[in-house]
Amino acid sequence: MSKSKPHHRIVVTDFLTETSIEHPVLSEMARIDCLQATSEADLRGKLSDAHIMLVYHDVARLGDATFSQAENCVGIIRAGVGYNNIDIEAAAARGIVVCNVPDYGSEDVADHALMMLLAVARKLVDSHLSIRSGGWDHQLIVGAPRMRGRTIGIVGCGRIGTAMALRCKALGMRVLYYDPFIKPGTDKALGIIQAETLHELLRESDFVSLHTYLDETSYHLMNAQAFAAMKPGSILVNTARGPVVDENALVDALNSGHLAGAGIDVTEREPLDDDRLRYHPNVLLTPHVAFYSVEGFLEMRLKAAQEARRLLLGQAPRNPVNLHLISPGKRRVSV
Repeated sequence: MSKSKPHHRIVVTDFLTETSIEHPVLSEMARIDCLQATSEADLRGKLSDAHIMLVYHDVARLGDATFSQAENCVGIIRAGVGYNNIDIEAAAARGIVVCNVPDYGSEDVADHALMMLLAVARKLVDSHLSIRSGGWDHQLIVGAPRMRGRTIGIVGCGRIGTAMALRCKALGMRVLYYDPFIKPGTDKALGIIQAETLHELLRESDFVSLHTYLDETSYHLMNAQAFAAMKPGSILVNTARGPVVDENALVDALNSGHLAGAGIDVTEREPLDDDRLRYHPNVLLTPHVAFYSVEGFLEMRLKAAQEARRLLLGQAPRNPVNLHLISPGKRRVSV
């Protein structure tokens, strides 16, 4: 007796070109198509029979122009932590549940942030490039600080910020954090220090590492006033989201010497189009890769597929981000 054909359709809107991880989880109930879109316009006319959208980061913004075409869609899964490229209010207005995958790569991003901090502070790339060009100049390391005993300020102390805090504690650093949304007692549980305000954290920190979501409260959180509040000679690391940092203000702080350096994995516009940062001698850049490890990438895809399966089965999703915006009578799926 032949198996019945899957009766749902899942679209991977962007980024993925194959579904080897998703297929074992979903194939019995759904057909999966990779659309490889790079803009919202690329999705036009391709969503009318889609029940789930798996979304990555190549499409800058998904809003009602897309959702209005997806009349059968019950859920959108952002395969990643940040979901600022999805208009969750517009999705909620149409009864579509939006979920994310917040816990797949906390250790990888924290490892990357720590790597960038150490590389900038210890002038690793300068030394490497000097030797490659035939030099052997120990003077390049002059001015590098001892990490033990220095203060690192962590902005956003969720999963990734906590992982970063523990790594820095292990190196003997004094750890401050600022996060107005975190539960009281986090400082006691982790043995770190809570700053009451961002200004307090910036004023006391030798290094600042950003681990916050991007929303209206964090857009350009690091602006000219914030950089002015930082210690002279301090270092900024951003593995969160590019628009958390005002890049014009960052360049000014670097050029003036107020900041000693920056490690930047994410930029306001990606790919990076600002040559002031691209060629700045005190900036270390990576191309939005902090999230990645072999294991982490597989975990992210698997958890996204499992969340899609739960929605198709009418089960409660584990990581909804807009459920509170949808009245029960408007939800397209019973959760």
